[in-house]
Amino acid sequence: MDALPVARLQFATTTSFHFLFVLLTLGLVTMVAVMQTRAAVGGKPELLRMTRFWGRLYVINYALGIVTGIVMEFQFGLTWTGLSAFAGDVFGAPLAIETLVAFFLESTFLGLWIFGFGRLGKWPHLALIWLVTLTAYASALFIMLANSFLQNPVGSRLEGGTLHLDDFGALFSNPALIASLPHVVGAALVTGGFFVVGVSAYHFLKRTTEVGFFRRSMRLGVVTALIGSIFVINQGFAQFGELAKYQPDKLKTGAVGLPLGLMIMIAFAMLLCSLLGTLLLFRNWLTKARFLHYLMVAAIPLPFLASIMGWLVRELGRQPWLVWGKLRTADAVADVPAGQILFSFIAFSLLFAALAVADWVLMARVAKLGPDPVDEPAGQPVLSGV
Repeated sequence: MDALPVARLQFATTTSFHFLFVLLTLGLVTMVAVMQTRAAVGGKPELLRMTRFWGRLYVINYALGIVTGIVMEFQFGLTWTGLSAFAGDVFGAPLAIETLVAFFLESTFLGLWIFGFGRLGKWPHLALIWLVTLTAYASALFIMLANSFLQNPVGSRLEGGTLHLDDFGALFSNPALIASLPHVVGAALVTGGFFVVGVSAYHFLKRTTEVGFFRRSMRLGVVTALIGSIFVINQGFAQFGELAKYQPDKLKTGAVGLPLGLMIMIAFAMLLCSLLGTLLLFRNWLTKARFLHYLMVAAIPLPFLASIMGWLVRELGRQPWLVWGKLRTADAVADVPAGQILFSFIAFSLLFAALAVADWVLMARVAKLGPDPVDEPAGQPVLSGV
């Protein structure tokens, strides 16, 4: 058995699963921060209830997403020791910073925010959710910094058979990063927007009594989804121009044809859905058009499918290189029996499947329950009732 295809399949599986959690986390935390800002400025209790409800769903996804991230980190040491030995001096730096940002700063701020309802003043509490949001995007920045280095290894020199970091600032000005980071931000916004819209539409289909609550939620979700869709499409095509400069043959690779086509089709479908929702919003039909509610619920998976296709295009097109022009994928696989890599792949896949099911069950339970009663104590932690 050849270890290389198994190792590549393991990397694709773990990365794709983790990325789906990250997208929803980034999208939801942005919308929660906007909701709480409006609640703090306007003083409307309904906006604070929205903050608690959608914040609860965000926290569930964040917690399980952390576990998938830990599992993904393990594979670098278990399966891709050649990458660590060859490019660890460069590739490891942004990953180490990301760990400090995500696991320490972001988690600390989030913990304070979760248990700060009713215990902290509204402005310090609002500052916390924005700190959570900023550190979440900082975490995404450093992950994309590391991935963009693999696509275009700038700021480094080859010496003694290994890459050494020459210019840390060059990693931030990497064309591969500048083109891809806004695309990822747009993907996060459209994922969060479609999720909020879909859950709100579900409650309208169930004849909810919380009409005002989910009307506001759906409006914010539709606008966020539209903004995210525009960013995704614009920056997606912008990346094609950048690819011609540092990976001219990437889009000519036959392996990326189907994922690329599906990604483009789904992206335009999301744009049309969000545009339709926005038009109905201004005509005040958004909460009345039941055909649209069915469409919105069915459209929840679209951003996730498009994101997987996008990652496949980005990663498959780089082959046979792991570090473009510097290290071949075949030379980066750990020198261990293929059977061991297959065992770890099966174990990781089962764990990811369990985490995905747990995430779905918990979030579906909270989403179906709906928001807290109007007279819910404000000082109760956001995770109460989970």
